[in-house]
Amino acid sequence: MRATMSTVDRDAGSLRAAFYATRPISRDNLVPEDPSLGLVAFSSPFDPEPSLAVEDGRVVELDGTPEADFDLIDEFVARHGIDVEVAPEAMALDTVAFARMLVDPAVPRAEVVRLAAGMTPAKIAKTLALLTSVEILQAIQKLRVRRTPSIQAHVTNRVDHPLLLAADAAAAVALGFRELETTVPVLRDAPSNALALLVGGQVAAAGALTQCSVEERTELELGLRGLTTYAETVSVYGTEQVFLDGDDTPWSKAFLASCYASRGLKMRFTSGSGAEALMGAAEGKSLLYLEARCIAVTRAAGSQGVQNGGIDGVNVTASVPGGMREVIAENLCVMLHDLESCSGNDTLMSSSDLRRVAHTLPLLLAGADFLFSGFGSIPAYDNAFGPSNLNAEDIDDYLVIQRDWGFEGALRARDDAELLALRRRAAEACRAVYEELELARFSDEDVDACVVAHGSLDVPELAPDLVPAIGERIMETGLTALDAVRALAARGYETEAERVLEMLRQRLLGDFLQTAAIFDEGMHVLSALTDPNDYAGPGTGYRMSAGRRAEVASVRQVWQRTDLLADQTAAAGCVRLAEVGPARSRVRPDEVVVGVSPAFAVEIWAALGGLTVAEVLRQVLAGIEEEGVASRIVRVGHSIDLGAIGWAAARLSGSGVSVGLQAKGTALIHRADLPPLANLELFSIAPRVTPELYRGLGRNAARFARGAAPEPLLLPESSEPLGPKYHARVVQLVALERRLVRPGDPVEVEAQWPA
Repeated sequence: MRATMSTVDRDAGSLRAAFYATRPISRDNLVPEDPSLGLVAFSSPFDPEPSLAVEDGRVVELDGTPEADFDLIDEFVARHGIDVEVAPEAMALDTVAFARMLVDPAVPRAEVVRLAAGMTPAKIAKTLALLTSVEILQAIQKLRVRRTPSIQAHVTNRVDHPLLLAADAAAAVALGFRELETTVPVLRDAPSNALALLVGGQVAAAGALTQCSVEERTELELGLRGLTTYAETVSVYGTEQVFLDGDDTPWSKAFLASCYASRGLKMRFTSGSGAEALMGAAEGKSLLYLEARCIAVTRAAGSQGVQNGGIDGVNVTASVPGGMREVIAENLCVMLHDLESCSGNDTLMSSSDLRRVAHTLPLLLAGADFLFSGFGSIPAYDNAFGPSNLNAEDIDDYLVIQRDWGFEGALRARDDAELLALRRRAAEACRAVYEELELARFSDEDVDACVVAHGSLDVPELAPDLVPAIGERIMETGLTALDAVRALAARGYETEAERVLEMLRQRLLGDFLQTAAIFDEGMHVLSALTDPNDYAGPGTGYRMSAGRRAEVASVRQVWQRTDLLADQTAAAGCVRLAEVGPARSRVRPDEVVVGVSPAFAVEIWAALGGLTVAEVLRQVLAGIEEEGVASRIVRVGHSIDLGAIGWAAARLSGSGVSVGLQAKGTALIHRADLPPLANLELFSIAPRVTPELYRGLGRNAARFARGAAPEPLLLPESSEPLGPKYHARVVQLVALERRLVRPGDPVEVEAQWPA
């Protein structure tokens, strides 16, 4: 029952307000700015003013702090993170002037990066605070390191099922992901997860990089054994206390970075605003200033890139005014330092679908080295990192948004049959490796379930200690990627064996240690060196090829003209409207003339709502007959406009009343004394018109013919967005109608129903 003022408490507030309280956005926790807690996106009153003093080539003051008072971060940045040769010029540059250089396509990227190398964290943060969101995106388009955007996937499941990991990895690579990241609920599972991801990740195409995000010692050992090919969960922080809480220093992080590099492993640091506030040690500084310090440490340590953009702290950043602008500003800060930007978008930051898409879309339009540092290519419930901002549930939407805007989102649609074949090969290859290495045996039932599964809820349960035992055996026996290569080759998976071996060979070459390096599917390295960003205004920089544009345009939801024709062919012949001569005028006073469009039961046989045109016509005629009124059918061939069709039929009707029908299902009641574009009743939304409503329209037309004033018919209530589903089909149907338009007067037709 609808509420009225008699049924609603007058003091309870509006029903609109009560409705708003149920919306997903009401579950988000937003806070006012509070600089004392670090809950301020830009320009905290506690942020230092930019300053730098250099004596004899040594930094002796950094952002208002003299050398004697340097903390660990100041000391590390002062000694390793400031280009003292360019610093005097860079620090003297007016902040507004430098901000304008960021967005000016005429200022080369190299010049901006050169100057940024001599700037302090406070100078960088103060500059970025001046930029609007659109200006930040313009700067990102110019300043990202690699010309070609790429994308990273989370590939995990709740139970660490190896065969499911391998199948999901193969599917992710087929879709276009070039980095795959997994993690574990149980640390002992990590070696098994790394192995399964390595094998599955090389099935669909060569060159996908893989990692297992775990405790740093274990992660490094997995990398040294070749079971992973990159790392990124090496965290740095913007205050000394949070570093110390983690039993770390900038020097220990730099040492860890050198360990990876010395063994040919790509790695990046992880930071992201909000971490220091979560740890209660933000020192009253703004989110952006602390992140600028993190990035300065990263550059000083020699890491080739940064995973930031909020990351685990994004919900803190999202809670304050301007927080989402800060997130993209910190991505830009990475690019200013000439580092690879793996730009977040990997943590669910809101209960609101609108907010999470608004968070993601700007960066997709601008482009980044990695558009996500973890798009959940698996279901949200299987994402062991916690649900990503986008997950498997969103892949179709993402592909269509990529198509809508024409940006390089790095993904492509794949036919289900193709994905199933790849998933099967990956699951079987993983099973073969585990059997050959005497790690575990899996049944055909396990393989079959993992091939077709949406997620881990669809596969048989494993023994609770199986995967941990596999992990322990891998570590105890010293198993390496070479063992996986031998196992693949021994079981007939030569292609996958060659691809895993090539990943090891590339570590010896070292080309993918260049900043922002990825492999394309032909095993060519794309990096700052081989694929530098050359954006310098319109007509420059990355542009999709014609082939790539066609690939982006091809998504599952595309409704081909052949699909429309197939629907029409299936309904063809449902009724025959035989011409019996020119339409007669005003045959009898108690009649309703039904006017149909040029293609009705000629080329169009199915209306938008799924009914055949025969059913539509049958119901209208039945409704007229129920009221004891006569009916005739005429075809109006000179127009496809519903008003013109109905008006032409009304002028022929003895009662002056008609029903107009377009073949696509729209319908109205018209009367001869009304203007052509007026009507008595209109069903303009064809997909919502039921057989009962068409019959009711016939009844009401008959009642109007008798001089009555019937109660108007209402379409059923619905908030379903019909335009996105049907309007493109309408264009195709209207084109069919238009082809059959001919000048001349209406003709009388007789309905002949098939037996």
